[in-house]
Amino acid sequence: MELTPIFVETDYVLARLHQKNALVVDLSNQDHFNRAHIPGAIHIDYALLIDGRKPAPGQVPDRTQLERLANALGVRPNLHIISCDDEGGGRAARLLWTLHLIGHRHASVIDGGMTAWHGLGLPTTADPTTPSITVTTSTPGYDPDVLADRTYVLTHLHDGDVVLLDARSPAEFAGDDVRAERGGHIPGACNINWLDTIDATNHRRLQCVHRLRALLENTGISPAKEIIVYCQTHHRSAHTYAMLKHLGYQRVRGYAGSWAEWGNDPTTPVG
Repeated sequence: MELTPIFVETDYVLARLHQKNALVVDLSNQDHFNRAHIPGAIHIDYALLIDGRKPAPGQVPDRTQLERLANALGVRPNLHIISCDDEGGGRAARLLWTLHLIGHRHASVIDGGMTAWHGLGLPTTADPTTPSITVTTSTPGYDPDVLADRTYVLTHLHDGDVVLLDARSPAEFAGDDVRAERGGHIPGACNINWLDTIDATNHRRLQCVHRLRALLENTGISPAKEIIVYCQTHHRSAHTYAMLKHLGYQRVRGYAGSWAEWGNDPTTPVG
């Protein structure tokens, strides 16, 4: 069971803005943050969450970079880190996934992010934030159950207890929209476009739980299975990871290399 809600509503955040052990982290682009951000929020560059090197820029960064991230956030056991962004929740969810990877489960994503915050007319500021962050010298942990690498995926391709969930568009999944040396998908994968889990008419919040469960069940995604999510760079699929954890799926991994790694590797099979 998750000790902390994965997605939280804006009123939940409003009630915690001035709490010592709550920190809002905004992963919007810098210009957006400078113009208007949640009072007290700090800005983190998305590049800090990923390795950034081609051909698979979404790979997990090295330990030194993860330590920089932990120090930038002042990660400590009782700190509730609440993330948001201005582009649908993918960046915010990648932070949550990364925090889970380094063993910090006290993390949430604002449902709808800054789209919901602005759409509801909630308070923002352009004032620079001077965070009172406790510098931590603790080494980030590592939870191996959060990550799937290429070897893990290859090993479990024919494992009936494991389901691959591709969060890309149907065109990418079918190989019509090619964003690597090869198009297509990992053999046996199911496809749910991450945008289909988001309600564009409701400030980019998640679809209702009933609709999400029906979508997953109709695609053959059972909570009894282990689910490995991927997209192009584990940006969109980080949101899918968060959505599944929100629904109570216990065994979910993110393939950080995603299609950027798989599709550019001539030795991996393609469906």
